[in-house]
Amino acid sequence: MSSITGSKKLGSLDDDFIPPLENGDRLSRVEFERRYMAMPEVKKAELIEGIVYMPSPVNFQRHGMPHGRVITWVGSYQAGTPGVEYAPEATIRLDLENEFQPDAILLIKPENGGQAKLTDDDYIEGAPELVVEVSSSTVGVDLNKKLPIYCRNGVREYIVWRVRDRQIDWFALQDGEFVALDPDEQGVYRSRIFPGLALDAPAMLADDIAKVLETLRQGMAGPEHQRFVEKFAT
Repeated sequence: MSSITGSKKLGSLDDDFIPPLENGDRLSRVEFERRYMAMPEVKKAELIEGIVYMPSPVNFQRHGMPHGRVITWVGSYQAGTPGVEYAPEATIRLDLENEFQPDAILLIKPENGGQAKLTDDDYIEGAPELVVEVSSSTVGVDLNKKLPIYCRNGVREYIVWRVRDRQIDWFALQDGEFVALDPDEQGVYRSRIFPGLALDAPAMLADDIAKVLETLRQGMAGPEHQRFVEKFAT
């Protein structure tokens, strides 16, 4: 026979009971955030078209290491570029059914004309200029589900590192659609939005972070980056 105490523990008699997040739940963004905040042990959960996605534990070589390399690259650009900001796994409120935690974002600060804003409760609302996702087991989600959502919400550049495929894709918003950018003959991608932001894809895939940072340094030494920095200094 079930006890009243046991029933209350399950929430049937407790008005303050907050159901846990579970994969596949269909929720509003407000309810998603309510449940997420009540589960501090959960490090990452996302709402994609109103459906909850909770990724599996992170592998070291297939996600943790590439993620760290991306953060080093993006953070190095931010360190030499006043007027922009970056963050790993910051929550982005894109619209009423989509709330993501991408592996990295790079944005122009709102006071400098950036398109995203910081809310009073310290979340990003709207689309950052650049988003990076490191995809190992989540390639289908990042390329099939998230890509059109990022596009329609106005993310201007979207990078997906397909770790198992040993491939990096860089998309840019053009006439309301994402187009795939091509690297130069050396395999270097260059941002259309952030002057000097250069990514040596072969070096990144080879885990040669020193060469990645040297290519970035050369890009930031150019006149386009200098003009970009001076624009925010005035």
